[in-house]
Amino acid sequence: MIISQLPVLQVILPLAAAPLCAILHHRILAWALTLLVSLISLCFSYMLLNQVLIEDTITYAMGGWVAPWGIEYYIDKLTAYMLLIVNGITVLVLLGAREIVESDIASDRIYLFYTAFLLNLTGLLGVITTGDAFNLFVFIEIASLSSYAMISLGRDKRSLYAAFKYLIFGTVGASFILISVGLLYVVTGTLNIADLSQQLTNTENTPTITTAFVFFIIGIGIKAAIFPLHLWLPDAYTYSPSIVSTFLAGTTTKVFIYVLIRFIYSLYGYEFSFFTESFHYLLMLSASGAILYGSYLAIKQDSLKRILAYSSIAQIGYMVLGIALITELGLMASLVHILNHAFIKVGLFLAVTAIIYSYNTDSIEKLAGIAKTSPFIFALFIISGLSLIGAPLTSGFISKWYLIKASLEADYWIFVSIIVISSVMAIIYIGRIIETAYFKPSVKQTATLDLDKKRPYLLFLSLVVISFINIYFGIETSLNVDMASQIANELINK
Repeated sequence: MIISQLPVLQVILPLAAAPLCAILHHRILAWALTLLVSLISLCFSYMLLNQVLIEDTITYAMGGWVAPWGIEYYIDKLTAYMLLIVNGITVLVLLGAREIVESDIASDRIYLFYTAFLLNLTGLLGVITTGDAFNLFVFIEIASLSSYAMISLGRDKRSLYAAFKYLIFGTVGASFILISVGLLYVVTGTLNIADLSQQLTNTENTPTITTAFVFFIIGIGIKAAIFPLHLWLPDAYTYSPSIVSTFLAGTTTKVFIYVLIRFIYSLYGYEFSFFTESFHYLLMLSASGAILYGSYLAIKQDSLKRILAYSSIAQIGYMVLGIALITELGLMASLVHILNHAFIKVGLFLAVTAIIYSYNTDSIEKLAGIAKTSPFIFALFIISGLSLIGAPLTSGFISKWYLIKASLEADYWIFVSIIVISSVMAIIYIGRIIETAYFKPSVKQTATLDLDKKRPYLLFLSLVVISFINIYFGIETSLNVDMASQIANELINK
């Protein structure tokens, strides 16, 4: 029965479709196949979420080999929640991707892009579903290697530099993760995460276990671009093809924050994780630095994509802050922001993608007064921008509201101040863009609308849907807040 095979189908479907894209060797057919696979995968994740809400957890033994001897896929509410986010973002990004990809990537490489895209999706979904520590490393590498390939396919020569920089940092991060997994295997003799958790509970803390913990945190910190291990992110987001920037911003860092949460709560246990070497204070310091540093540098940029890149560093800081508070409300706020920020940032990047496609630039100085020629795009940009700032009736307001509540509950008034200051900074850098587009008069160097290009109507449709989602989750919170609350309660009280 297909229902019982859903956990493995989430991973197998995009993996099987990837070589088909290469065989098809046709840019439109490759796009259609990739979009179809992502739609089916989204349906699977929705079915899994409904199933998990009834059965609580689902386990799937690969090849019939029962854990800990075989590889187990483990689906609980947190897993299903993340699968729905990643697959939802994937569909919305791909829907408007065709014209943009054809503009950003050489025509003879487009089928390779969709092949790499499907491999990346395979890796991300595998990271979320697997219950095996070594298998987790394998899927992380599948996602990372395909990311490097997608970034490097851009027409801009700087995309090669960005891909190589990401490759260096990613390799270092992967090495730390692999060493950590190896050390845990030496101590426990198992790679199954559930079994590892039991073994660690019954094993006295040793320098080897602590070293494995530290190495894993460093490795995931690099992959998730957690401050100050974020140095690969600004160039990767700025110089990669616009659709790649959009997809990475909406999925990759969120998945690795998920891995951090899973590692802390499901493997080591949060008592060990947070009270070993005062780890939560280190996370608080990192989160505070990310929020202020990312927001400050975003203000100083002229490139729209670079503004959003530094903004992402700040937003990752919000997620880390929620985890560091060591409370149920804090963890819930972090999970809420993972979902909300995924749609906020994809909305902003898609709007910037439409601007770059239409005007061949993302320089703020060259976009003076262009809201008059593209009012629709900028109206949708404003909706996502207001959500990023945290304006009421937007999803971003819900995220910041619960982060502030969690900070007050934990008696950390300083974090309330940091959140408010960063929101003011967001008003400044989003306001600069709006001011330039709406109120600055056009000058000689102002970009002009490229009338030779086809209008990307499917991209506009994606933007409309995401704008609706950003408002919807600011009003109706049954999925983002209620679901996150259930997940946080289960993880804390496990």
